[in-house]
Amino acid sequence: MTGKDSPSAAYAYDVAVVGGGFAGSLLAAVLARNGVRTLLLEARQRPGFAVGESMVPYASALLRLVARRYDIPELESLTSLKDIQREVSPHCGVLRNLGFVYHREGLRQHPGEIYQVVNPSVVPDGPHLFREDIDAHLLELARRYGAEVRIGSGARVGAVRVDPGAGVTLGTGGGEEFGARYVVDAAGRDAPVARALGLREDPPGLRHRSRGLFTHMTGVTPYDETPAGRHHDRPSPWHQGTLHHVFDGGWLWVVPFGNQPRSANRRCSVGLVLDPRRHPAGGLPPQQEFEAFLARFPDIAPQFRHAEAVRPWTSAGRLQYSSRHIVGERYCLASHAAGFVDPLYSRGLGHSLEIVGALAGRLIDAARDGDWSTERFRYVEDLQRGLLAAHDDLAYSSFVAFRDFDLFNAVVRTWTVSTVFGALAVENLCAAYGRSGDDSVFRDQEQTRHPGSPFPGSAHFNALGPLTRALCEEVEAGTRTPASAADRLFHTLGEADYLPPSLGLGDRTDRFFHNTPARIVRAARWVRTEAPDEVGDLLKGAMGGLLRERLRGPRRPG
Repeated sequence: MTGKDSPSAAYAYDVAVVGGGFAGSLLAAVLARNGVRTLLLEARQRPGFAVGESMVPYASALLRLVARRYDIPELESLTSLKDIQREVSPHCGVLRNLGFVYHREGLRQHPGEIYQVVNPSVVPDGPHLFREDIDAHLLELARRYGAEVRIGSGARVGAVRVDPGAGVTLGTGGGEEFGARYVVDAAGRDAPVARALGLREDPPGLRHRSRGLFTHMTGVTPYDETPAGRHHDRPSPWHQGTLHHVFDGGWLWVVPFGNQPRSANRRCSVGLVLDPRRHPAGGLPPQQEFEAFLARFPDIAPQFRHAEAVRPWTSAGRLQYSSRHIVGERYCLASHAAGFVDPLYSRGLGHSLEIVGALAGRLIDAARDGDWSTERFRYVEDLQRGLLAAHDDLAYSSFVAFRDFDLFNAVVRTWTVSTVFGALAVENLCAAYGRSGDDSVFRDQEQTRHPGSPFPGSAHFNALGPLTRALCEEVEAGTRTPASAADRLFHTLGEADYLPPSLGLGDRTDRFFHNTPARIVRAARWVRTEAPDEVGDLLKGAMGGLLRERLRGPRRPG
């Protein structure tokens, strides 16, 4: 089957996008802006709470790249807090760091058992996204660019009929049918296309296991003002970033939206994620389970002494799910509709933007030439599987490492490497596209044996994740001690030919990834004199692009 349109096919839309959250509305805006007849169906009357609120530098760089590649300058306002406040919403917080505080049940927190990654000063302050406002803004942007938007229970998709070689017909709760040449399901866990076509794997094809409960709260005390937090020597205040409390068997996030003076939002996003094998659900309501958890951790509890939930708790059993097929005849499951691992390390927005960037260009081309073949979209499936597999390995390894601070101190640095190189790789790509304006730079990037890797050309870099997983498997099996696994990882990081030694990632006593001016100077000298060619080219391209961005400022509509 070729996937070419039948001459007799009569469909009102080129692409139907199901789900008006971040990924779905963003994709619909990109398609409509580029002349694709687009339908966006969102079953909720208004966007609500969503996991994925931290716009880390990697995600911010990807959003800027999507904005420029597909000519939607309005998207650039979402990459910095200052622009969001001026143009989109007064309800977002600042994100200057990602911090980790290690706890032991029943014991006081050791002030030396912390880790923090501070955003580089060459990028603007990142935002904590209040998703209700941001998703609504993106949905309205899609409408303004020409997408037909249907919202409410009448837009809930029930029936899905694929007409091979022709298109897809969607039946909604309102009794209407909509025909499109292609459907993208971006509706997350409850993806109707995945459900109707029987695409979910049972059990999920993922190693990691966790469950979660989350809400928004007011009255959350900044951790810097708690008895334990006041003793921490860290370069950036905890409350000016995304805070992770980690402990044996799980972690707790705190994402403040009112942590900067111009915010009109006093809420914090709060979520507790647990390994059900270490912390099985006991049948308590979420609020009671959260309170019982706090009672066991004396240096987490003070942060929530005056906190109160301001929306109903969401409680989920196993968070992980996956799909047998992600791309097929006239359909694609996008982002969290394809699968989900864990909110740990705030990778969700970045992964969604990776998928939107790769999928949108193929859909635009298909709308122009009529070739909707499954093969055209095969890379999107490979990319999503690569991203899910890498995060599955990382989340699994981290939960094993949560039992021992020294091992966690090593594993968290493997994430640091991946997020830093991810951001640098995107900045390098953005700079290359800015110089040439040639879309082929993106297709060249896809010619790799490691889809989803931020640094596909480095064999040593791409071996780090599998090595970390293998060591943690041995720890879990009892055939290796946590100390031995940590030693091996620190040695590997210390010897890595792709890492500037001045970054300190191989030094277990250096608990902060903070690129001070002195460190940047030493790293630049290493790039000029010692770095392998592929590393030097990547870092020089990325840093040059960042400096030009800083001098030029964001692009604006009109």
